[in-house]
Amino acid sequence: MQHWLILGIAIISEVIATSALKASDGFTRLLPSVIVVVGYGIAFYCLALVLRTLPVGIVYAIWSGVGVALIALVGWLLYGQTLDLPAIVGIGLIVAGVAVLNVFSKTVAH
Repeated sequence: MQHWLILGIAIISEVIATSALKASDGFTRLLPSVIVVVGYGIAFYCLALVLRTLPVGIVYAIWSGVGVALIALVGWLLYGQTLDLPAIVGIGLIVAGVAVLNVFSKTVAH
C-alpha cells in the first residue's frame, strides 16, 4: 500500500511542477523555475520508487490520467482557463479509465 502513497506524492509533485512551469514564463522567473526543477525531481524520484513494485504501464496510465485531470482543474482554478464540453467528457473518460484499471485489472498489485 505504501507504493500508492508514493505514487500520489509523485502525481502531486508533477502537478505542482507543471503549474509552476506556466508561472515561470519560460524560465524567466526564478521562484517558479526553482519549483519546476524541485517538483519534477521529487516526482521522478517517487515514480522510480513505485516502479520497483508496480508495472510501468499501469503506473504511467494512473500518473498521466490523474495528472491530466488535476492539471485541467489547476488551469481552471488558477489561470482562468475554460474547458468546453468535449474537453470535460474527454477528461472524464481518462479518469474512468484509471478507475477501471484500479478496480478491475488483475495487473495492478493491490
